[in-house]
Amino acid sequence: MKIVSIIGSHRKNGNTETMLKAFDKEFKALEIPDYKNKFYNISEMNIYPCRSCLKCMRKNNCVIEDDFGKVALKMIQSDLIIMGSPVYFSDVSAQIKALFDRTYSLWHKKMLKGKNIIFVATCAEYGSGHTIDTMRHWALDHEMNIIATVEGKSEKKGKVLENEMTVKAIADAVRACDGIIPKTEEN
Repeated sequence: MKIVSIIGSHRKNGNTETMLKAFDKEFKALEIPDYKNKFYNISEMNIYPCRSCLKCMRKNNCVIEDDFGKVALKMIQSDLIIMGSPVYFSDVSAQIKALFDRTYSLWHKKMLKGKNIIFVATCAEYGSGHTIDTMRHWALDHEMNIIATVEGKSEKKGKVLENEMTVKAIADAVRACDGIIPKTEEN
């Protein structure tokens, strides 16, 4: 099973990264055959905003030369995408928004259609509702299969797993993936 985990936060070891690593731990505990999880912290990458040049319509890929192509390829090749964003003014981070806009180059050929995705939004207090809504709209535009949305709340950096509801939501989201997890002979 191939997973790509996309972290859209500048905070190293912050709540978004902590939650995505918790997902990885839950999946590893299932001892899934051929399990691989590629992490990308897109705030550490060069992913420029879409220029709206529309060249992707003719060339079938984005012509901007940066790190987007690596992330896009992993998304296309994955069985599951886990995407996390901190809540910034009740919406996704600028890094996630840039990634969303750049996937317009994948939309023409429906390259993400049917892809399974879990969304994670982390916040100190509130605002995750609109953030999750932005993520859902993006996935629906791409005709993706939304497995779960998970909210993590904590005012302290990296302490989001101290919230029992967050830990339970992660475990529930992993269980919701049962239909896409390859079965072993023991199962």
